[in-house]
Amino acid sequence: MRRILFAGLALLLAVAAPFARAQPPPAAGSAPRAAESQAPVVDLETVVVSGAQPGPGLWKVSKGDHVLWILGTLSPLPRRMKWQSAKVERTIAASQAVLEAPGVKLETGVGLFRGLFLLPSLLKARKNPDGKRLQDVVPAQQYARWQALKARYIGSDRGIEQWRPVFAALELYDKAIRKSGMTHDNLVEPVVRSTARKHRIRIVSPELKLKIDNPKAAIKEFSAQALDDSACFAKTLDRIEGDLGAMAARANAWAVGDVPALRDLPAHNQFTACTAAFTGSELARKQGITNLPRRLRQLWLESAESALDGNASTFATLPVSLMLAQDGYLDALRAKGYVVQGPDETTQQSAAEQ
Repeated sequence: MRRILFAGLALLLAVAAPFARAQPPPAAGSAPRAAESQAPVVDLETVVVSGAQPGPGLWKVSKGDHVLWILGTLSPLPRRMKWQSAKVERTIAASQAVLEAPGVKLETGVGLFRGLFLLPSLLKARKNPDGKRLQDVVPAQQYARWQALKARYIGSDRGIEQWRPVFAALELYDKAIRKSGMTHDNLVEPVVRSTARKHRIRIVSPELKLKIDNPKAAIKEFSAQALDDSACFAKTLDRIEGDLGAMAARANAWAVGDVPALRDLPAHNQFTACTAAFTGSELARKQGITNLPRRLRQLWLESAESALDGNASTFATLPVSLMLAQDGYLDALRAKGYVVQGPDETTQQSAAEQ
């Protein structure tokens, strides 16, 4: 429920954290979408790791003697792992600033207390307009696949049948991740922030500010609008049916610090389609919520260049998907003349210099 409510706030009041984090387009050569039939669910073959794990090393971006150290983040991760963060904590302590991943800050013109009164409207807006049920708004073949996956990961929740496809799909995805031994909980941010505060290191949070003056009216308008969320629904089903094993393998690769595997494992992502369902709505266009991935990318790159110019050492976090995508953030930094080295490359260089 917490995840759905957060997603609902993001969607209804503009697109915040889960979807406002920029997502790369699918890589060229990505696997095609599964045929729209009741495909068998692929059992999770990869067992997720547990216990103390080092996580990946740091990417090094440099120009002259100024360095930006980047920790690539990933979600989901193994639920029962404990991240060994000592190296990251030392790097933060030796830096002059911490640069966070880009995000969206919503300004709604209402305080927390008044905002609580919007929750009933938000819950209502999560449902399909005109009292329609899920089987009324998605193709029959997709609905058959949904029923099989719902029985496996959610159970006999009848209320979710009234939800819009995007909300139902994301709830299903969340439940599938948790039942597969993984979690969306952020293991990195609390450690990074507490370490920065402990050593009085400045935290830079590149935020795209979006303002909605009348959230009550925006929610009412959203409630009456249909969303083009069929692609989001279909791609989420595809990913749950066929990609849980690969997601577990990526989670393991991050946990044990296997950077070559992080590079090589394909990263399919339904969130681009899910984000488009909201940002393509009439309400989003009226509010000026367009081109979010491009705007967030530009915002972060400007912040990174400023940090590199002004600090001898800066520590940063950034999703691995944004870093390693073709024409991703690291490629953009290379194009600007910065030297970019992966954790495995810096380790090889250090060994050669000894």
